[in-house]
Amino acid sequence: MAGTNRAIDAVTGGPVIILVDPQMGENIGATARAMYNFGLVELRIVRPRDGWPNARAIANASGALEVIDRAQIFDCVPDAIGDLHHVFAATARPRDMVKEVVTPRGAAQHIRQYEAASLRSGVLLGGERAGLSNDDLVRAKTIITIPTNPSFASLNLAQAALLLAYEWFLLRDETPDSVVTDSETRPANGHEMDGLFVHLESELRASGFLYPPEKRPTMTRNIRNMLHRANLTEQDVRTLRGMIASLAQGRNDKSPA
Repeated sequence: MAGTNRAIDAVTGGPVIILVDPQMGENIGATARAMYNFGLVELRIVRPRDGWPNARAIANASGALEVIDRAQIFDCVPDAIGDLHHVFAATARPRDMVKEVVTPRGAAQHIRQYEAASLRSGVLLGGERAGLSNDDLVRAKTIITIPTNPSFASLNLAQAALLLAYEWFLLRDETPDSVVTDSETRPANGHEMDGLFVHLESELRASGFLYPPEKRPTMTRNIRNMLHRANLTEQDVRTLRGMIASLAQGRNDKSPA
C-alpha cells in the first residue's frame, strides 16, 4: 500500500460516520479507507444489507482495519445517534424541511467547535439506492450539501465521506481554544431528544392535536424539525418534559369522573 507508514502515529478523532442501509460491502470498505485517510475512525452501520462482518468490506478497506474492526452495527438510526449531541445529514436532494444547510467546510468548522467543548458529532450518509429517508433526515439538526455539477450530483458513499473527512482534517491546527458554553448543562443528545419527542407526541395524540390522522406523519416531522432548530440543552429538555407533564396532569384533573 503506497503511502502507508505504520511507524508514524495516526491522526484520529473527528465525527462519527453513520451509513444507513448500505448495500455493498465494497462501498463500506471504500468508505472506511476514505475515513482513515483523514483520521476518522468511528464508523457505525445501520442495517447493512449483506450482513456483518463482510469480507468484501475488509478487502476494499485496503488496510484501514482500525475503522473496520471498530465498526458498530445498529438496527435503527435513533440507536446509532443516541449518544451524539449534533447530527448532520448529507443529501443532494432538496427536501421540504426548514434546516440549516452547510457545505462540508462549514460542517467541519462546526464539528471542530463542538470538539473543543467535548461534544460529539455524527454524519448520516444514506444507502446507494435511495439515500436518506425523510424520517432519517428529520433526526439531523443540520443538512450538508456538497457543491457538485448541477446536472450530475451523484456521489458514492466513499466520495462523500472523503470530502467530509478532508475538510475536518484541514482544520486540525485551527481548533478554537474555547467556545462559549454553559458549564451547568450541555446540548441534548439523540436519546434525550427522542424521549422529548415521544413524550410530546403522546400527549398531542391524547389531546387531539394531531388531526386528521393522514396528516400526522408530516405534522410530527415538522414538530421534530422545530425542536431541533431550537438547539435544546439537556436542561431545556428536562424543563420542557416537566411542562408537558404538568399540562397533561392539569387536563386529566379537569376530566369528568
